Amino acid sequence: MALFMAVAMISAVSCNNGNTQPSPEPDPDPEVAAFAKGADIGWASEMADDGIVFRNAAGQERECTALMKELGFDAVRYRVWVNPPEGWNGKDDVVAKAKTASDLGMRIMIDFHYSDWWADPQQQNIPEAWAGYSFESLCRAIQDHTREVLTALKEAGVSPEWVQVGNETSDGMLWDTGKASLSMSNYAVMTASGYNAVKEIFPDAKVIVHLDHGDRTDLYNWIFDGLKDNGGKWDMIGMSLYPEYYAHDTEAQYQEGDYKSVTDATLENALALYRKYGTPVMICEAGMTWNKEDESYAFLNDLITRARALGDGKACAGVFYWEPECNPAWTSDIYKELGWSSYNKGAFDENFQPTKALDAFKN
Repeated sequence: MALFMAVAMISAVSCNNGNTQPSPEPDPDPEVAAFAKGADIGWASEMADDGIVFRNAAGQERECTALMKELGFDAVRYRVWVNPPEGWNGKDDVVAKAKTASDLGMRIMIDFHYSDWWADPQQQNIPEAWAGYSFESLCRAIQDHTREVLTALKEAGVSPEWVQVGNETSDGMLWDTGKASLSMSNYAVMTASGYNAVKEIFPDAKVIVHLDHGDRTDLYNWIFDGLKDNGGKWDMIGMSLYPEYYAHDTEAQYQEGDYKSVTDATLENALALYRKYGTPVMICEAGMTWNKEDESYAFLNDLITRARALGDGKACAGVFYWEPECNPAWTSDIYKELGWSSYNKGAFDENFQPTKALDAFKN
């Protein structure tokens, strides 16, 4: 009974601003924003601090954000951690990066992890400063943290177009309190808490609920039916799409061309979700192994072309490549010591120059 009363109280506090559910049917003729061609470059400032220099195809040195614009990207995405030990992806770092992008005229997505480090389907850890918080206190912490970061952005003259409340929350967030498989209602109220906080600071920003495995219709229907039934709110559905992970469950089994079946399933799912919930989809993350540049180009070109046209151009709002500036073949000892060789799904070569894969964003 106490838990029920707590849920009801937080729901009343957090879920009264705006509609409690998305529109059940798509607007037949909504105003459609330009299709976003985005890059998540959350590592950009840390890499620059470590002395990594990026170059365009001609070998000319470029600041990472400016290079993304030169490569045809019009949007960038930044993750936010609550109290990261070294400050990277914390409030001040995010504001500085977003200010750089805003000054270049780029569109901005802010991705709240509600954690001190990575939050994804394998881990959704409560920030250390929030340890021991009750459910009500966690909801307030979500609101306060969201307001604080977005207010700092606003004061810097930055207006994000999209804001994620949680990152790949395929089983909720802030485990175990907000774990969807344990309490969908807790997760829904937490999501509404973040949603309402976003709208307080940036009423026009589109709030995204983001899951992994864009090809899994069962996952998306479970989460979004659960949110809808429990007062959750969202403006867009975010997806991740990594064909080499998803084609056969293990990357070692991936065969050339397998991206096609995963892309088919993801776009079919996206269109069905748009028709069911009345909210468009955003591909918030996509990527493929850096040295498969021809295959990656084919995958991205196919994805962008078809996503742009999906649902008469209304069902998908854009595609973001996750950390394209990375590669795993950095031979210099200093880069190995810094740990930058661990992620292999970027789209830059050993000389920190873009591969053919990113040409898909120019087309």
